[in-house]
Amino acid sequence: PAGPSVAAAPPAPLPAAAGAAVPLSGMQAAVAKNMMPSLSVPVSRIAMSMCTDELDALYKKVKPKGVTMTALLAKAVGVALAQHPIMFSQLTPEGNAIVYNEKVNIAIAVALESGLITPVLPDTAGTDVYELGRVWSGLVKKARGPGLAPADYAGGNFTISNMGMFGVDAFDAILPPGQSCILAVGGSKPTVVPVDGMIGVKTMMTVNLTADHRHINGDVAATFLKTLKAVIEDPKDLVY
Repeated sequence: PAGPSVAAAPPAPLPAAAGAAVPLSGMQAAVAKNMMPSLSVPVSRIAMSMCTDELDALYKKVKPKGVTMTALLAKAVGVALAQHPIMFSQLTPEGNAIVYNEKVNIAIAVALESGLITPVLPDTAGTDVYELGRVWSGLVKKARGPGLAPADYAGGNFTISNMGMFGVDAFDAILPPGQSCILAVGGSKPTVVPVDGMIGVKTMMTVNLTADHRHINGDVAATFLKTLKAVIEDPKDLVY
């Protein structure tokens, strides 16, 4: 017999006495402080759906060698970004000049009980996917264990936030201070789509890009997403 439904579950206990003011943890306070400057940045938001069937097939091949989907997705995004330097550039604090970066350093959001942290995968475009897998596994272990060193979450020039594992289809992410873009990744799911004039089923994923509109116009952001879509849907060259 089926167990009790979620609707029948009792209310969760309060973490503290009702009405009490609970101070933020150090990590929560840092996140709250860092988010405030984002309110002053005008952003554009663009969504695009892409088929992940080929990426999923590639993942099955590289997973036994220690490559997580996070590392594989970061590699795909890094390769696409390398073709669009404006997307991982930064606007100066004065807002009157663009600083271009030599390498793609992708920060990836990781949720911890104490808050949110974004370890950085350096040189994501130029590093092979197996090394990215090893580096990412090490960063996650440190984040959930003894903690990350400042160097582990410094230097990011593009951010990925993935909530697909929570069953989220699509969402908008808040632009991190000092960066030009953040990519919000939803979950993949079988979807009925037109295929060669017929009806077929493909696994589709929606990504939402938030970009600093002061120096990245909507057409530029859309062109990057088209490149990412092409990489995701034909990913064979991601593995050397």
